[in-house]
Amino acid sequence: MGNVLLDTNFILSCVTQKIEFFEQIESMGHKIIIPEEVIGEIKFISVSKKAMRFRNAAKLSLMILENEEFIKIRLRTKDVDKGIKKLAEQDDKLIIATLDRAIKKSNKNKNLVIRNKKKLEII
Repeated sequence: MGNVLLDTNFILSCVTQKIEFFEQIESMGHKIIIPEEVIGEIKFISVSKKAMRFRNAAKLSLMILENEEFIKIRLRTKDVDKGIKKLAEQDDKLIIATLDRAIKKSNKNKNLVIRNKKKLEII
């Protein structure tokens, strides 16, 4: 059993593609971690005029997060990506769920990815 840290773009993509990400991650035996800063980004997107195409996904994401249990942490940085990279460096067993190529390339941790548009896989 391990911990999976979810990034903003991962959550929004799962919601957009109608992937039951909480169910799948928990069925793998992992606990979900979501930084408060990620939740803040989703809240911002849900009301942003610049991110119109993601607003509905962000609103639905917030509703899902309200109804699910997960570990909430603080990254203590304004740059979410840097905070995630730092956490990955500190805990090599932490699984990172992101679509951000820079984060994927820079960390040596396992990543949770979306396969075949519905299935999540750890690589």
